[in-house]
Parts: sequence; structure tokens; C-alpha cells
Amino acid sequence: MSQPRVVGLDLSMTATGIAWCDGTTYTVKPKKDGDVRLLEIGLEISRAIEGRNIDLVVIEDLPVNAKSAGITGMVHGTVRAWLRRQAVPYALVAPATLKKYATGKGNCGKPEMAVAAYKRLDRELADDNQVDALWLRAAGLDHLGHADAQLPATQRAALTAIKWPLILDTTPTRPHHDEPRLDRDIVNVPLPA
Repeated sequence: MSQPRVVGLDLSMTATGIAWCDGTTYTVKPKKDGDVRLLEIGLEISRAIEGRNIDLVVIEDLPVNAKSAGITGMVHGTVRAWLRRQAVPYALVAPATLKKYATGKGNCGKPEMAVAAYKRLDRELADDNQVDALWLRAAGLDHLGHADAQLPATQRAALTAIKWPLILDTTPTRPHHDEPRLDRDIVNVPLPA
């Protein structure tokens, strides 16, 4: 069986990390201001995913008590709505769960995440966004039985805290694992220019 196509996303309005299916990482740093940044980030995500038959996208979930959660929530909404329209399954990973998976400690800092990526994934990355995105991708691959790294069982146990999509079925009529089926057609309404 070939390796599943998993993408990791560390979403933020200022810098979004992407780990593509092949493990290549990239940071999107929007140049526009305000809500136009949402479109920039959405475009970059669509370029990374559209038409590639992605098996799973793994997204770092919003921090519970962060000031920026509202702004970052707008990015999440944009990307998650796009993923739904494309019928791409996704999972949300709490920041503490991702840290525990990567390092064994749910309260570690960014440097420990980077050191773990260097030691376990043999990667030295450009920034924290790419580090998180690569660990998100690694968690998705591990969940699907194609681990990128040999991790201790205590770290791998963090995967059980994640609500994974029930079925990796990418047909457009399939709802996300926590979304009810709609009894009506969805109509695409053009937005004003």
C-alpha cells in the first residue's frame, strides 16, 4: 500500500505553515491587510491541496484562551469551509496534544518542538509554523499506519485524543465526521466583486 497523502496546516493570519504530502514545508506570509489576508491564505491552501486527492488534512486547533483565537478563527473558518466544499477530510489537533505527540510534554515550547523534528524527523525547518505543520502531517500519517518516526508509546498515545474523520471517503456527498447531512441542495451564490 502506498503512503497516504496527508497535509499538515498550522493556520494563522500572520504566517501559516504547510507541510505537503511529500514532507516539503512552506510558510505563507500574507502581504495584504485585513480580510484580504483570508483570501491569500485560502488561495495558498487551495494550491497545496486542490486536485491532489488528499487523504487527510491535519490542522492545529485554536488555542482555548488565546487573544488571537478570534482572528485565527477566521482563517480556520475560511480553510475548513474550503476543505468541506472540496470534500477533503480533516482532523483538528489541540496544541497541547500536538506538543505531547512530538515531544512527550503537552506544555513544551517552540524550541523543543523544533529539536524533536530535528531528532525524530531528521528535519531542520525555517520557522515554528513549518515545525508545527510537519508534526501535524506526521500525526496524520501515524494515524493512518504510515509513521514518519519511531515514537515512544506514551507519545503515540496522544493520537487517541484527536477526533479523526470516521471514514476517509472523499466523495462530495459525504459529510464531515461531526456534520449532519443536509436535506437540501447547497446553492453557490456569487459574491460581489
